[in-house]
Amino acid sequence: MPSRESYEVHKEEKSLVQKAKREANQEDILAAALGMRMGPQKPPATFWQPLKLFAYSQLTSLVRRATLKENERTPKSEKVHNFKVHTFRGPHWCEHCASFMWGLMAQGVKCADCGLNVHKQCSLLVPNDCKPDLRHIRKVYSCDLTTLVQAHNTARPMVVDMCIREIESRGLKSEGLYRISGFSDSLEEVKMAFDKDGEKTDISVNAYEDINIITGALKLYLRDLPDPIISYDAYPRFIEAAKLTDPEKKLEAFREAIALLPPSHSDTLKYLMAHLKRVAQNEQFNLMNAENLAIIFGPTLMRVPNLDAMTALNDIRYQRQVVELLIKKEDVLF
Repeated sequence: MPSRESYEVHKEEKSLVQKAKREANQEDILAAALGMRMGPQKPPATFWQPLKLFAYSQLTSLVRRATLKENERTPKSEKVHNFKVHTFRGPHWCEHCASFMWGLMAQGVKCADCGLNVHKQCSLLVPNDCKPDLRHIRKVYSCDLTTLVQAHNTARPMVVDMCIREIESRGLKSEGLYRISGFSDSLEEVKMAFDKDGEKTDISVNAYEDINIITGALKLYLRDLPDPIISYDAYPRFIEAAKLTDPEKKLEAFREAIALLPPSHSDTLKYLMAHLKRVAQNEQFNLMNAENLAIIFGPTLMRVPNLDAMTALNDIRYQRQVVELLIKKEDVLF
């Protein structure tokens, strides 16, 4: 009768044989996929390792792209990849041309928003199809608006939605709404909470009794955007529209300017203007009309594309006029 020790040895040998058969089958499949003809004498195990890494790289790329297609449940705008020079550990293949990425350091570039790995020269050929992944988005404030909403699969940034809901639930009649600032320490606390906890952030009256902290957090978010709500590309068209004197031509020019905004910017602007209109409708309580709100939000929603101080100074009055008209004509412009 065989001993328990010999039984364990036999079981281990059987397991090793099965593992070898599985690996052999994998190698046959890989060889077939690569169009390789194998003779009776198969290559050593070291021959297969880089090929397996290559296959894994290609499979990862295919899975990522298939997953992104499945996740396109809401309308999303075209987005440029945010490529950064990257040093890869271990063998890597370009996900655009499928060629090996040679070198020990800075072998290629990696998209900071979706994780796509490509050669530096291939990055110029990659289409603007970046689909941000939450694994790569490390903050909410100072994050590109389109990047944030695509990563969270939402129409608007969570900060905008959550702050406006909170303000409208308990602050529309608060005197000096948006004019009075909250304590800077509390604003920084809210900012850090959103960066860390996202939509789980507590901004209720139990956490922040002063509504000015919530309005301040919203204004800070809008100011921190790398590309403002009224984007740099669309900025000149809004300024030109504000200078027109004919009412009908002005409205038409504003509609054309709004059409130039990325979808996420347009949706956010529409939601924000509808909110500010409701604030202005409570002017008898909060003392904030459309003109006062425009003075506050003009420089927040619009920034001069270049750093020309004289242009920025001359544009201040037009920025106010743009926001004031957007608030007053929100129902016909969007």
